[in-house]
Amino acid sequence: MFFGLIGEKLKHSFSPIIHSIIFEELNIKSYYHLFEVKREDLKEAIYGLKALGAKGVNVTIPYKVEVIKYLDSISSEAKRIGAVNTICFKDNEAIGYNTDYYGFGIMLDKHHIDLKNKKAVILGTGGASKSVIQYLLDKGIGDITLVSRNVDSGKEKYKNFKIMSYDKIGLLKEQDLIINCTPCGMHPNVQNSPIRKKDIFNFKVAVDLIYNPLETLFLKYGKEEGLKTINGLYMLVGQAVKAQEFWNGIKINSSVCDKIYEKICDIQGGYNG
Repeated sequence: MFFGLIGEKLKHSFSPIIHSIIFEELNIKSYYHLFEVKREDLKEAIYGLKALGAKGVNVTIPYKVEVIKYLDSISSEAKRIGAVNTICFKDNEAIGYNTDYYGFGIMLDKHHIDLKNKKAVILGTGGASKSVIQYLLDKGIGDITLVSRNVDSGKEKYKNFKIMSYDKIGLLKEQDLIINCTPCGMHPNVQNSPIRKKDIFNFKVAVDLIYNPLETLFLKYGKEEGLKTINGLYMLVGQAVKAQEFWNGIKINSSVCDKIYEKICDIQGGYNG
């Protein structure tokens, strides 16, 4: 029994460490491999993994959308989002899910973030924002504003949403959440923030999907302005745990998520130190 991750460049992936800890915590005898796949080989890779008896794989950039056409079916949340990051091989079928969606929710629940009728601002209109937007909508968010470096392009992709440029964020009033779905501030470019410090004070909660470093400059700005700040590490753990639930047909207790998170924090802290 084996699992893995499909992507284009995977050298710095944290997934093998996380899944190894999950295997250890749940006493599952298995392996998690990295499969770097060229775009033109994606179809053969999916069919090959199925033929070799893989139980499931995760999918990362740039294949979360393209992989859908090689699957037998996809789950309701993956269909609404239009992207897949987890595949289960079962009864000779390849079934796609989006556990980023669940991981984001697990992270917000862990930090007791209420979304009902709240106002959220999302930085970035790329692939990472898709599962976040869908989760917010499903949980009754009151208002969503998207921020994009290319407003015209953003409007093409998200026709039913308000979209503004980064230099207009300071004009927003009485907002609740600001969520960074861009790679801005990710290691090694830790000196960068997607927004200016003076534009973050109108929010109550700052969420960054980045987990390396654990505190981005964006979150540092938020903390200095008195916001509740949340990094993306618990989401990373949450989506991995949800993938294991789908693959193994089990329910994993939230205490296991906490244990995995603490172990990854220690490892990540070592890397950052």
